Amino acid sequence: MKRKKRLFTLLVLSVIVAVILFYAGYKKVEKFADQTLAIKQDLIFTLPAGIGRNSLETLLVQDGLIEDSHIFPWLLRLEPKLAEFKAGTYQLTREMTLREMLQLFSSGKEAQFTVRFVEGSRLSDWWKILQQSEYIKHELDDKNAQELAKIMGIKDTDTLEGWLYPDTYLYTAGTSDIALLKRAYRQMKMTLEEEWKERAKDLPYKNAYEMLIMASIIEKETSVEAERTKVASVFINRLRINMRLQTDPTVIYGLGEKYRGTIFRKDLTTLTPYNTYMINGLPPTPIAMPGLAAIKAAAHPAKTEFLYFVADGKGGHTFTTNLAAHNRAVNIYRQGLRQGK
Repeated sequence: MKRKKRLFTLLVLSVIVAVILFYAGYKKVEKFADQTLAIKQDLIFTLPAGIGRNSLETLLVQDGLIEDSHIFPWLLRLEPKLAEFKAGTYQLTREMTLREMLQLFSSGKEAQFTVRFVEGSRLSDWWKILQQSEYIKHELDDKNAQELAKIMGIKDTDTLEGWLYPDTYLYTAGTSDIALLKRAYRQMKMTLEEEWKERAKDLPYKNAYEMLIMASIIEKETSVEAERTKVASVFINRLRINMRLQTDPTVIYGLGEKYRGTIFRKDLTTLTPYNTYMINGLPPTPIAMPGLAAIKAAAHPAKTEFLYFVADGKGGHTFTTNLAAHNRAVNIYRQGLRQGK
């Protein structure tokens, strides 16, 4: 009987010791998991595909995120959900703990990057922005504008100019530049279709594409919100009476690489498909990526009798109905420039 009691006592003591040791070990693992990462600033970390538990620990130690420790494997054993990490590119912050990092890896919530395309930018601008954007998969290099237009399913023209909706786009690492362009194209196509359906009656456009061309011209002519519909009215009024648009932004677009910041008189008399001082009607394609406000202005121009406008030297424009009044407004603008000098 005494022997059984002794064995029982030893067993109880063993269990107690085991519990104490387990608890101590557990608390040590907990402390290890709750320590903040060894980083001084936020960073982007890529978790490769097919990586295992041991390889992950090695990678974290090599990158200086955690110290080399035998505790890491125990953490993954005690909390197996933390071992369900997914490949991807993640954003790690200075305040983040080891457990929070592993939870992030398990969630699959990759870092979001942004790329911003402003209203009035050109296709060439988009190319440069995409080339300079981080973590984008580049597939544009071996494709010309015609090939891309075909990929997008554009039938009205062989260029993407005007067809991409300017906005801020979110993407994850590895997203291709073509995938981003497709999103921008779908957004522009949907926006244009909606505004075309709701457009004012009796506008001199043959189709929605011509309205997009007009919107691009409006976008380049003014950034003043209150003026967009007035600018639109000038061009609409000119189209209705078969008067040339005579807008400088189209001339600049037609000059391409030859434009160096100034339009010379010879440029206005040099025939290009985009020189609206020389051609009748609209140019063959948009000259930029118009924003929603410019598209709405093209769809709903103000009802005016204006045929001219010129900069007023204060950031806006002076609108007039006849050439004599326009010339006076031009002289006032030029006087202001001379006085400013």
